[in-house]
Amino acid sequence: MAKVVIVGDGPGGLSAALFLAKNGHDVTVYGQDKTAMHYAHVYNYLGLPEIAGTEFQRIAREQVTGFGARIVEDEVTSVGVDNGITVTTEGGMDHADYLILTEGKNPVLAASLGLVDTEGAGVPVDSAYRSKLDRVYVVGRSVRPTRSQAIISAGAGAVAAVDILAREEGKDVQDWDTPPKEP
Repeated sequence: MAKVVIVGDGPGGLSAALFLAKNGHDVTVYGQDKTAMHYAHVYNYLGLPEIAGTEFQRIAREQVTGFGARIVEDEVTSVGVDNGITVTTEGGMDHADYLILTEGKNPVLAASLGLVDTEGAGVPVDSAYRSKLDRVYVVGRSVRPTRSQAIISAGAGAVAAVDILAREEGKDVQDWDTPPKEP
């Protein structure tokens, strides 16, 4: 079981948390529910009827904690990757095997790790949303600052989470859920 820290509780962070927690990993999400989703009304999220962003956030946070992830409202003040991953908050320190940053269009923590190459261009990542630092992923508006949508960010969070699941299993992983069996 891996310990994963996610900084940011918008669609990208919560999607990653959902995939990881429902597969038995130890997940902590740091976020104060200040996401841009509170200014959105979502019409284009596949599979959902139109929904207010605030309602979407409420449901998503409940779903994630229902699978065992913790949401901590402390602000993350710094991150480090020297001897493993360390996250410092107002309330103390946390250590993790993996870090997923989903900071929005102002990726201060990613910049502190040297991940931002050019102003405004976003953080460069590979197709699994891995940054140039091992075990550090970046998703959401930090990667695509001018081309983001809730569903794109949620998909990026899912891709990063499935990559972590595969790394931990040592083989490709498909996260398929099946309907309950009838008695």
